[in-house]
Amino acid sequence: MTIDAAFTRFPSLSTNRLHLRQIQPTDAEAIFAIKSDLEVTRRYGQEPHQSLDDTHAWIQRLQADYERREALFWCLTLKGEDIVIGSCTFWNFDPSFHCAEIGYELQQAYQRQGIMAETISAVLTCGFTELGLHRIEANPLAENTPSSSLLLKLSFTYEGNLRQRHFFRGHFEDQLYFGLLKEEWLQSV
Repeated sequence: MTIDAAFTRFPSLSTNRLHLRQIQPTDAEAIFAIKSDLEVTRRYGQEPHQSLDDTHAWIQRLQADYERREALFWCLTLKGEDIVIGSCTFWNFDPSFHCAEIGYELQQAYQRQGIMAETISAVLTCGFTELGLHRIEANPLAENTPSSSLLLKLSFTYEGNLRQRHFFRGHFEDQLYFGLLKEEWLQSV
């Protein structure tokens, strides 16, 4: 599969425990459970969804981003169950599609079980082997220590700190920059 193919036919992925698939309008209630959780959304500096209408509008934006070739958004479900428990995204592609940013979130009940490490590993494999990416970046807020720890565990390199870059709930927060090159990823698998 190439990047062109991924934007023609969405790349579904599987791991030992998970199925990663394209978002559907019918996922709105399960996604609302994640997006309305103050603790989950605080970790990436966004206010929670206040209504199911917010989530429906967000899903429409994601679908439009896909049609414009701007983002690949995977919904995470446990194998054998088709209820969304989290997500993982490639977005902010550079114009040549050799670099992308990764983002992710997970329902609190499923955190600290290795699910996100399993998810990101599958998405990294797809990005480097199927989509032809050379570099994958992640930019968590400095206060999101679990995210930074996960990135380091997955062989990302901490590349720097943009001081007080993100304004959220009345104060500025630092944003950290991590990067992973294809050659580094190959050495880690």
